[in-house]
Amino acid sequence: MAKVNPPQKDAYDLILQAIDGGIYRPGSRLVESELAERFGVSRTPIREALQRLETQSLLTRDGRSLIVASLDHAQTAELYAVRTELEGLAARLAARHAAEEEIQVLREMVEADRALLGDPEALARANRRFHHQIHLASHNRYLVQQLDLVYRSMALMARTSLAAEGRGEKALAEHQSIVQAIADRDGDRAAQALKDHLSIAFVVRLKEEAATAERSGAQSL
Repeated sequence: MAKVNPPQKDAYDLILQAIDGGIYRPGSRLVESELAERFGVSRTPIREALQRLETQSLLTRDGRSLIVASLDHAQTAELYAVRTELEGLAARLAARHAAEEEIQVLREMVEADRALLGDPEALARANRRFHHQIHLASHNRYLVQQLDLVYRSMALMARTSLAAEGRGEKALAEHQSIVQAIADRDGDRAAQALKDHLSIAFVVRLKEEAATAERSGAQSL
């Protein structure tokens, strides 16, 4: 019987998942040799993956080194604007096309995520899964692809808005409203509920950024 070789690890996907999972955060320096050792692949595919990520503006140069990029205020605002419109469309389409089983999965996600309150990082991962489930429920592959690109850039935000005090519980209530609108097959209400949800998250993020800037300014005096 012929020996079946294990599938090759994709260096690009591995690095991307590490950035998305918070292993490498904005400002983290990425070193070829360390990445090759961590992921168990040779340096050549690592080098190619880093070049690809730099081309996509997920990595940036700091002298001769590559670091995980970060988003400035304008980039964050632009990203939220695009994300809000695309996710609103996804919710509208999900209200039209989602199977009853998909809606049930969304309901169960909201309930299960209550156990994660108090753990912002875990809740952020669960939040992404929830939103991705809505994307899939839209049953529009091209929309899903575009949202995947948007969420790839979301990984460049240094801190989740769910870390703000009380935000996790409110976000879950907003998720529940979105799911109910989808279950009621009310596309307009589903789209608006999701847009409102992201608008609130953006406001929370802006307040957090302002507070961080104020603390940094006070420390530099």
